[in-house]
Amino acid sequence: MTKFRLNGEAVEASSPPETPLLWVMRDEFNKKGVKFGCGVGSCGACMVHINGQSTYSCITSLDAVADQEVTTIEGLSPDGDHPLQRAWVEEQTPQCGYCQSGQIMRAAELLEQNPKPTRGEIVDHMSSNLCRCGTYHYIIRAIERASGQG
Repeated sequence: MTKFRLNGEAVEASSPPETPLLWVMRDEFNKKGVKFGCGVGSCGACMVHINGQSTYSCITSLDAVADQEVTTIEGLSPDGDHPLQRAWVEEQTPQCGYCQSGQIMRAAELLEQNPKPTRGEIVDHMSSNLCRCGTYHYIIRAIERASGQG
């Protein structure tokens, strides 16, 4: 059993220690906001926070989160009222929506580190996340809105 905190709650996972965190989140804890995109840490659809840092859950093993704090999109705001979640809706950001939870988790890390990022800082920070629909301009506007600049 691997013990860690998930969205503020103490949990134990029974999967083998080498299991990718992505599958533990989805299969053991029913956190379906964590998406499988590429499986190699290149797209960001699986983004979660580990101790506040955005991390690709598809390439992070379960044993790497022992005694750590893991936050998924479901834990960002249980009511869906995080400023980024509200801005995503107000800007009508998603098209297919598949990558959006990973995008929001990456953006949340940025705003935690830098509450008033410049457009260039937003683009730079978000460059590790891919959106197949190409809604990058909406993503940038939503982050600007959430930071009070849009």
